[in-house]
Amino acid sequence: MRTALIVCVSFVVLVTAGAGWLYLKLNGNIRTFDSGGLSDNRPDAGSSEGENVLVIGSDSRTDGNAALGGGDKDAVGRSDTTFLLHIYADHRHALAVSIPRDTLVTIPPCKLPNGDWTRTQPDAMFNAAFSVGETDKGNPACTQNTVEKLTGLRVDHTVVVDFKGFAALTEVVGGVKVCLPNDVYENDLDPNRTTRGKLLFAKGVQTVSGEKALDYVRIRHGIGDGSDIGRIKRQQAFVSSLLKKVEGNGLTPAKLLPLANAATRSMTVDTGLGTADRLISFAMSLKGIDLHNTKFVTVPWKFQGSRVSVVEPDADELWAALKADRTIDGADASGRGGRKSASPAAPASPTAPAVSGAGIAVAVYNGTTVSGLAAQGAAALTADGFTVTGTATATSQDHATTVVQYGPGLAARARTVARVFPGAELEPIGAARINVVLGRSYAGAASASAAPTATAVPGDVAGGARSADDDPCANLTYG
Repeated sequence: MRTALIVCVSFVVLVTAGAGWLYLKLNGNIRTFDSGGLSDNRPDAGSSEGENVLVIGSDSRTDGNAALGGGDKDAVGRSDTTFLLHIYADHRHALAVSIPRDTLVTIPPCKLPNGDWTRTQPDAMFNAAFSVGETDKGNPACTQNTVEKLTGLRVDHTVVVDFKGFAALTEVVGGVKVCLPNDVYENDLDPNRTTRGKLLFAKGVQTVSGEKALDYVRIRHGIGDGSDIGRIKRQQAFVSSLLKKVEGNGLTPAKLLPLANAATRSMTVDTGLGTADRLISFAMSLKGIDLHNTKFVTVPWKFQGSRVSVVEPDADELWAALKADRTIDGADASGRGGRKSASPAAPASPTAPAVSGAGIAVAVYNGTTVSGLAAQGAAALTADGFTVTGTATATSQDHATTVVQYGPGLAARARTVARVFPGAELEPIGAARINVVLGRSYAGAASASAAPTATAVPGDVAGGARSADDDPCANLTYG
């Protein structure tokens, strides 16, 4: 008995020491970024128990990443892939929204390495936010600020994964199944090559890992129209296959701990996920979300020259659906019960007289801090036949009343626009266009008259969604 007791005690000591060693190892792997770079003017957390996680794929060449991605190891860190993952409050559904790197957005003030803050940058490329400050590690806080500015949603956590981390994950799970719509050669990965080069991928289904997996998600040319939109579709298919492989391997400690070790070695997170127990606890909270209820979409977009612009009011409707914990099909996933609903009708302009906006183009700006107000104003104009050329946040959010700005020769049309917004003021400007800057008076009227309708993801967005259990060969290209 004494011998058995000694053996048991020794076993417990070894197991405890091993767990402690593993915990310290994972803790030592995790790197965090400075939360002092987050904006002081962030969206409210709201009452939902859902969470928003910003996932950034960095193409930083430091710490050995240049060997995988090529390029200068001293180059500025850039974001290659970004999506906002909404984990619904019921912890049974998740929706990842990809944001194209070339999207034109407003980058709000961001903190520089010397402690100074930049000025607001309108009409900037989205991936430029990660490069603010021009450091080799990038600026995750600035990207988070930009996403919160774009969506009106509070980001609860931010995770940055580099080349090495991505490659290691695919190796630990034993490779990921992907599909190619056609043969792909070296010059498809590097269009600066003067020759086609060797065959990288043959057409069809195959399993890839490590650098091969990295090549797959980075390929932009040689498939479809060569745009980032097509690449996003393949990246969504890849993440779907990765999730499928992880689940297929089994969610056991023996399988998950090597995965955690590989992930944390090349991962940078916010301070809220900065310890092993927090990170593991967060990961385990996702185990109730099955593959079919894990969806991927792309933010509503359209080409604007060689860049991409966000389409409104569709994007605002998407953010509103996430804030309300509404799934792709309009189901209530708040965990408090509810019913399905169709997409909401455009909100009527409060107390607006009947007008005809045929042939009148208007840009709508939110001059308040009320999220989604520009989309409401745009919907009211569209319902009366106006053409809305775009929506955005005004340079100032302290407008008490709505202002209709108009250029030379557009006064009559501006008065027609003003009829949609009772109490609006007219303001001449030098540019030949009409702008509506919505004020708090409109926000109050819209709130008082709004019907208590449920929110749903716009039909065009929902129609292009991918589920994590979809066929890996389906919906792989754009153009």
